[in-house]
Amino acid sequence: MATENWKQALSEAITSPAQLLTSLGLSHTLTSQINEQPDFRCLVPRAYLNKIQYGNSNDPLLRQILPLTIENQQTGLLDPVGDLAAMPADGLLHKYHGRALLIATGACAIHCRYCFRRHYPYSKASHTPTAMQAILLYIQMHNEIEEIILSGGDPLILDDEKLAVLISQLETIPTLTSLRIHTRLPVVLPSRITLQLAQLLQHSRFRITLVIHANHANELAKNEQLALKRLHDAGITLLNQSVLLKGINDDVTSLSNLSKRLHACYTLPYYLHLLDPVQGAMHFDITRQAAIVLMQQLQAQLPGYLVPRLVKEIAGKTSKTAIFSI
Repeated sequence: MATENWKQALSEAITSPAQLLTSLGLSHTLTSQINEQPDFRCLVPRAYLNKIQYGNSNDPLLRQILPLTIENQQTGLLDPVGDLAAMPADGLLHKYHGRALLIATGACAIHCRYCFRRHYPYSKASHTPTAMQAILLYIQMHNEIEEIILSGGDPLILDDEKLAVLISQLETIPTLTSLRIHTRLPVVLPSRITLQLAQLLQHSRFRITLVIHANHANELAKNEQLALKRLHDAGITLLNQSVLLKGINDDVTSLSNLSKRLHACYTLPYYLHLLDPVQGAMHFDITRQAAIVLMQQLQAQLPGYLVPRLVKEIAGKTSKTAIFSI
Protein backbone atom coordinates (compact mmCIF):
# COMPACT_ATOMS: atom_id res chain seq x y z
CA MET A 1 0.00 0.00 0.00
CA ALA A 2 1.20 3.49 -0.79
CA THR A 3 2.85 5.23 2.14
CA GLU A 4 2.18 8.79 0.99
CA ASN A 5 1.13 11.34 3.60
CA TRP A 6 -2.63 11.30 3.48
CA LYS A 7 -2.97 14.92 4.57
CA GLN A 8 -0.72 16.05 1.75
CA ALA A 9 -2.68 13.90 -0.69
CA LEU A 10 -5.89 15.52 0.49
CA SER A 11 -4.44 19.00 0.08
CA GLU A 12 -3.59 18.13 -3.53
CA ALA A 13 -7.13 17.02 -4.42
CA ILE A 14 -8.71 18.41 -7.57
CA THR A 15 -11.30 21.10 -6.91
CA SER A 16 -11.99 22.32 -10.46
CA PRO A 17 -14.37 20.43 -12.76
CA ALA A 18 -12.45 21.76 -15.77
CA GLN A 19 -9.16 20.46 -14.35
CA LEU A 20 -10.84 17.14 -13.67
CA LEU A 21 -11.88 16.83 -17.33
CA THR A 22 -8.45 17.91 -18.57
CA SER A 23 -6.77 15.28 -16.39
CA LEU A 24 -8.94 12.62 -18.02
CA GLY A 25 -8.73 13.82 -21.62
CA LEU A 26 -12.40 14.81 -21.67
CA SER A 27 -12.24 18.59 -22.12
CA HIS A 28 -13.79 18.43 -25.59
CA THR A 29 -16.45 15.90 -24.62
CA LEU A 30 -18.18 17.02 -21.44
CA THR A 31 -17.32 20.72 -21.02
CA SER A 32 -20.78 21.87 -22.06
CA GLN A 33 -22.38 19.64 -19.41
CA ILE A 34 -20.32 20.58 -16.37
CA ASN A 35 -21.09 23.13 -13.70
CA GLU A 36 -17.79 24.94 -13.24
CA GLN A 37 -18.86 26.66 -10.00
CA PRO A 38 -21.31 24.36 -8.22
CA ASP A 39 -22.73 25.26 -4.81
CA PHE A 40 -21.59 21.82 -3.67
CA ARG A 41 -18.00 22.11 -4.80
CA CYS A 42 -15.93 19.60 -6.69
CA LEU A 43 -13.44 17.63 -4.57
CA VAL A 44 -11.59 14.56 -5.88
CA PRO A 45 -8.34 13.13 -4.45
CA ARG A 46 -5.88 11.88 -7.03
CA ALA A 47 -5.96 8.39 -5.54
CA TYR A 48 -9.57 8.23 -6.75
CA LEU A 49 -8.86 10.03 -10.02
CA ASN A 50 -6.26 7.39 -10.90
CA LYS A 51 -8.95 4.69 -10.93
CA ILE A 52 -11.02 6.49 -13.58
CA GLN A 53 -10.50 5.30 -17.15
CA TYR A 54 -8.81 7.97 -19.26
CA GLY A 55 -11.03 9.24 -22.06
CA ASN A 56 -14.18 7.43 -20.88
CA SER A 57 -16.95 9.97 -20.40
CA ASN A 58 -19.25 7.27 -18.99
CA ASP A 59 -16.82 5.89 -16.44
CA PRO A 60 -18.89 4.89 -13.37
CA LEU A 61 -16.45 6.53 -10.97
CA LEU A 62 -16.32 9.79 -12.92
CA ARG A 63 -20.10 10.03 -12.95
CA GLN A 64 -20.17 9.91 -9.15
CA ILE A 65 -18.00 13.00 -8.71
CA LEU A 66 -18.43 15.23 -11.80
CA PRO A 67 -20.61 18.33 -11.17
CA LEU A 68 -23.16 18.69 -13.98
CA THR A 69 -25.49 21.54 -14.89
CA ILE A 70 -28.42 19.12 -14.62
CA GLU A 71 -28.01 19.31 -10.83
CA ASN A 72 -29.49 22.83 -10.95
CA GLN A 73 -32.50 21.77 -13.02
CA GLN A 74 -34.15 19.40 -10.55
CA THR A 75 -36.46 19.33 -7.60
CA GLY A 76 -35.63 17.51 -4.39
CA LEU A 77 -35.34 18.04 -0.65
CA LEU A 78 -32.71 19.89 1.35
CA ASP A 79 -33.07 17.49 4.31
CA PRO A 80 -34.32 14.28 2.66
CA VAL A 81 -33.98 11.96 5.66
CA GLY A 82 -35.16 14.28 8.44
CA ASP A 83 -31.82 14.82 10.15
CA LEU A 84 -32.62 18.23 11.60
CA ALA A 85 -35.83 17.04 13.26
CA ALA A 86 -33.93 14.28 15.08
CA MET A 87 -31.22 16.38 16.74
CA PRO A 88 -31.50 16.62 20.55
CA ALA A 89 -28.08 18.30 20.78
CA ASP A 90 -25.94 20.04 18.18
CA GLY A 91 -24.29 17.35 16.10
CA LEU A 92 -26.13 14.38 17.65
CA LEU A 93 -28.90 12.57 15.77
CA HIS A 94 -31.14 10.15 17.66
CA LYS A 95 -33.57 8.44 15.29
CA TYR A 96 -33.42 4.76 16.18
CA HIS A 97 -33.67 2.80 19.43
CA GLY A 98 -30.37 1.77 20.97
CA ARG A 99 -28.10 3.90 18.83
CA ALA A 100 -27.30 7.52 18.10
CA LEU A 101 -25.25 9.21 15.39
CA LEU A 102 -22.65 11.87 15.98
CA ILE A 103 -21.71 14.29 13.19
CA ALA A 104 -17.98 14.20 13.86
CA THR A 105 -17.04 16.69 11.14
CA GLY A 106 -18.44 18.39 8.08
CA ALA A 107 -15.34 17.63 6.00
CA CYS A 108 -14.97 14.83 3.46
CA ALA A 109 -12.15 13.56 1.25
CA ILE A 110 -14.42 13.51 -1.80
CA HIS A 111 -17.68 15.17 -2.78
CA CYS A 112 -20.08 12.62 -4.21
CA ARG A 113 -22.78 14.22 -6.32
CA TYR A 114 -25.56 12.11 -4.78
CA CYS A 115 -24.63 13.04 -1.19
CA PHE A 116 -27.77 13.22 0.96
CA ARG A 117 -26.10 15.74 3.29
CA ARG A 118 -24.89 18.11 0.57
CA HIS A 119 -27.17 20.83 2.04
CA TYR A 120 -26.66 19.96 5.71
CA PRO A 121 -25.85 23.03 7.89
CA TYR A 122 -22.54 21.72 9.21
CA SER A 123 -21.51 25.09 10.62
CA LYS A 124 -24.49 25.03 12.99
CA ALA A 125 -25.16 21.35 13.55
CA SER A 126 -21.91 19.42 13.98
CA HIS A 127 -19.88 18.05 16.85
CA THR A 128 -17.65 20.70 18.40
CA PRO A 129 -15.71 20.76 21.68
CA THR A 130 -18.36 23.14 23.03
CA ALA A 131 -21.23 20.91 21.95
CA MET A 132 -19.57 17.75 23.27
CA GLN A 133 -20.64 18.24 26.86
CA ALA A 134 -24.29 18.44 25.84
CA ILE A 135 -23.85 15.36 23.65
CA LEU A 136 -22.27 13.32 26.43
CA LEU A 137 -24.94 14.42 28.89
CA TYR A 138 -27.73 13.39 26.51
CA ILE A 139 -26.20 9.94 25.98
CA GLN A 140 -25.75 9.47 29.74
CA MET A 141 -29.40 10.34 30.30
CA HIS A 142 -30.50 7.78 27.67
CA ASN A 143 -28.89 4.58 28.87
CA GLU A 144 -30.76 2.59 26.21
CA ILE A 145 -28.18 3.95 23.73
CA GLU A 146 -25.57 1.21 23.43
CA GLU A 147 -24.01 2.10 20.10
CA ILE A 148 -22.63 5.41 18.89
CA ILE A 149 -22.17 5.99 15.16
CA LEU A 150 -19.55 8.43 13.89
CA SER A 151 -20.56 10.03 10.63
CA GLY A 152 -20.26 13.37 8.89
CA GLY A 153 -18.81 14.44 6.57
CA ASP A 154 -16.30 11.70 7.14
CA PRO A 155 -15.02 11.01 10.67
CA LEU A 156 -11.70 9.63 9.39
CA ILE A 157 -10.85 13.11 8.10
CA LEU A 158 -10.07 13.79 11.76
CA ASP A 159 -6.42 13.10 12.46
CA ASP A 160 -5.47 10.35 14.90
CA GLU A 161 -5.08 12.72 17.85
CA LYS A 162 -8.53 14.28 17.45
CA LEU A 163 -10.13 10.92 16.75
CA ALA A 164 -8.50 9.43 19.85
CA VAL A 165 -9.80 12.27 22.03
CA LEU A 166 -13.32 11.84 20.65
CA ILE A 167 -13.33 8.07 21.18
CA SER A 168 -11.90 8.48 24.69
CA GLN A 169 -14.69 10.89 25.61
CA LEU A 170 -17.29 8.41 24.41
CA GLU A 171 -15.60 5.54 26.26
CA THR A 172 -16.27 7.32 29.56
CA ILE A 173 -19.96 6.42 29.20
CA PRO A 174 -20.27 2.84 30.52
CA THR A 175 -23.58 2.10 28.79
CA LEU A 176 -21.94 2.56 25.37
CA THR A 177 -20.53 -0.77 24.17
CA SER A 178 -20.25 -0.43 20.39
CA LEU A 179 -18.73 2.10 18.02
CA ARG A 180 -19.64 2.26 14.36
CA ILE A 181 -17.74 4.44 11.91
CA HIS A 182 -19.23 5.39 8.55
CA THR A 183 -16.44 6.34 6.17
CA ARG A 184 -15.52 6.51 2.52
CA LEU A 185 -11.80 7.10 3.11
CA PRO A 186 -10.63 3.47 2.71
CA VAL A 187 -12.20 3.66 -0.77
CA VAL A 188 -11.16 7.15 -1.88
CA LEU A 189 -7.96 7.83 0.11
CA PRO A 190 -6.57 4.48 1.29
CA SER A 191 -3.34 6.09 2.54
CA ARG A 192 -5.42 7.34 5.49
CA ILE A 193 -5.60 3.76 6.81
CA THR A 194 -2.25 3.78 8.56
CA LEU A 195 -0.92 1.22 11.01
CA GLN A 196 -1.31 3.87 13.71
CA LEU A 197 -5.00 4.32 12.90
CA ALA A 198 -5.61 0.57 12.93
CA GLN A 199 -3.90 0.29 16.31
CA LEU A 200 -5.90 3.21 17.71
CA LEU A 201 -9.14 1.46 16.81
CA GLN A 202 -7.89 -1.95 17.88
CA HIS A 203 -7.07 -0.71 21.39
CA SER A 204 -10.48 0.83 22.02
CA ARG A 205 -12.71 -0.90 24.58
CA PHE A 206 -15.56 -0.65 22.07
CA ARG A 207 -16.60 -3.36 19.66
CA ILE A 208 -15.89 -1.52 16.42
CA THR A 209 -17.68 -1.86 13.10
CA LEU A 210 -16.47 0.16 10.15
CA VAL A 211 -18.99 0.72 7.36
CA ILE A 212 -17.35 1.73 4.10
CA HIS A 213 -19.11 3.15 1.08
CA ALA A 214 -18.27 1.63 -2.31
CA ASN A 215 -20.72 1.73 -5.21
CA HIS A 216 -18.70 0.00 -7.92
CA ALA A 217 -16.05 -2.74 -8.03
CA ASN A 218 -13.64 -0.40 -9.84
CA GLU A 219 -13.36 1.65 -6.65
CA LEU A 220 -11.62 -1.25 -4.89
CA ALA A 221 -8.17 -1.66 -6.42
CA LYS A 222 -5.02 -3.03 -4.79
CA ASN A 223 -4.36 -0.14 -2.37
CA GLU A 224 -7.94 -0.19 -1.15
CA GLN A 225 -7.77 -3.95 -0.63
CA LEU A 226 -4.60 -3.58 1.44
CA ALA A 227 -6.13 -0.79 3.52
CA LEU A 228 -9.16 -2.92 4.29
CA LYS A 229 -6.98 -5.93 5.11
CA ARG A 230 -5.14 -3.79 7.66
CA LEU A 231 -8.43 -2.98 9.36
CA HIS A 232 -9.60 -6.59 9.14
CA ASP A 233 -6.36 -7.82 10.69
CA ALA A 234 -6.94 -5.37 13.56
CA GLY A 235 -10.17 -7.22 14.37
CA ILE A 236 -12.54 -4.60 13.00
CA THR A 237 -15.81 -5.77 11.44
CA LEU A 238 -16.08 -4.42 7.87
CA LEU A 239 -19.38 -3.80 6.12
CA ASN A 240 -20.29 -1.89 2.96
CA GLN A 241 -23.24 0.26 2.06
CA SER A 242 -23.95 1.37 -1.49
CA VAL A 243 -26.41 3.66 -3.19
CA LEU A 244 -28.24 2.42 -6.28
CA LEU A 245 -27.32 5.00 -8.92
CA LYS A 246 -28.62 5.36 -12.46
CA GLY A 247 -25.87 4.95 -15.02
CA ILE A 248 -23.35 3.79 -12.42
CA ASN A 249 -24.38 0.50 -10.84
CA ASP A 250 -28.00 -0.08 -11.92
CA ASP A 251 -27.32 -3.42 -13.60
CA VAL A 252 -26.90 -6.89 -12.15
CA THR A 253 -23.36 -7.35 -13.46
CA SER A 254 -22.09 -4.23 -11.71
CA LEU A 255 -23.79 -5.14 -8.43
CA SER A 256 -22.62 -8.76 -8.57
CA ASN A 257 -19.04 -7.73 -9.31
CA LEU A 258 -19.14 -5.25 -6.45
CA SER A 259 -20.27 -7.89 -3.95
CA LYS A 260 -17.57 -10.31 -5.10
CA ARG A 261 -14.89 -7.64 -4.95
CA LEU A 262 -16.00 -6.58 -1.48
CA HIS A 263 -15.66 -10.17 -0.31
CA ALA A 264 -12.13 -10.26 -1.71
CA CYS A 265 -11.51 -7.09 0.32
CA TYR A 266 -12.62 -8.64 3.64
CA THR A 267 -15.89 -6.68 3.58
CA LEU A 268 -19.49 -7.92 3.50
CA PRO A 269 -22.27 -6.15 1.60
CA TYR A 270 -24.69 -4.61 4.09
CA TYR A 271 -27.11 -2.12 2.56
CA LEU A 272 -28.06 -1.12 -0.96
CA HIS A 273 -29.89 2.18 -0.58
CA LEU A 274 -32.51 3.63 -2.84
CA LEU A 275 -31.47 7.21 -3.55
CA ASP A 276 -32.36 9.73 -0.87
CA PRO A 277 -34.37 12.42 -2.72
CA VAL A 278 -31.92 15.24 -2.14
CA GLN A 279 -31.99 18.36 -4.25
CA GLY A 280 -29.35 18.18 -6.97
CA ALA A 281 -29.12 14.39 -7.24
CA MET A 282 -32.42 13.24 -8.68
CA HIS A 283 -30.86 12.38 -12.07
CA PHE A 284 -29.39 9.33 -10.29
CA ASP A 285 -32.80 8.04 -9.17
CA ILE A 286 -33.95 4.48 -9.92
CA THR A 287 -37.57 3.41 -9.57
CA ARG A 288 -38.47 0.99 -6.82
CA GLN A 289 -39.75 -1.46 -9.42
CA ALA A 290 -36.43 -1.47 -11.28
CA ALA A 291 -34.55 -1.89 -7.99
CA ILE A 292 -36.62 -4.92 -6.99
CA VAL A 293 -36.01 -6.57 -10.36
CA LEU A 294 -32.28 -6.01 -9.91
CA MET A 295 -32.38 -7.56 -6.46
CA GLN A 296 -34.20 -10.61 -7.76
CA GLN A 297 -31.51 -11.03 -10.41
CA LEU A 298 -28.78 -10.56 -7.83
CA GLN A 299 -30.27 -13.15 -5.50
CA ALA A 300 -30.28 -15.65 -8.36
CA GLN A 301 -26.54 -15.13 -8.97
CA LEU A 302 -24.97 -14.80 -5.53
CA PRO A 303 -24.89 -16.68 -2.22
CA GLY A 304 -27.05 -15.02 0.39
CA TYR A 305 -24.18 -13.54 2.38
CA LEU A 306 -23.12 -11.48 -0.65
CA VAL A 307 -26.57 -10.00 -1.27
CA PRO A 308 -27.07 -6.61 0.41
CA ARG A 309 -30.42 -5.59 1.85
CA LEU A 310 -32.33 -3.18 -0.36
CA VAL A 311 -33.45 -0.33 1.91
CA LYS A 312 -34.75 3.19 1.94
CA GLU A 313 -34.42 5.73 4.73
CA ILE A 314 -37.72 7.45 5.38
CA ALA A 315 -37.85 10.46 7.67
CA GLY A 316 -39.63 9.68 10.95
CA LYS A 317 -39.42 5.89 10.69
CA THR A 318 -37.89 3.90 13.55
CA SER A 319 -35.45 2.03 11.29
CA LYS A 320 -34.32 1.71 7.69
CA THR A 321 -37.23 0.46 5.59
CA ALA A 322 -36.48 -2.82 3.80
CA ILE A 323 -37.88 -2.90 0.26
CA PHE A 324 -39.44 -6.20 -0.74
CA SER A 325 -42.26 -5.18 -3.06
CA ILE A 326 -43.41 -2.32 -5.25
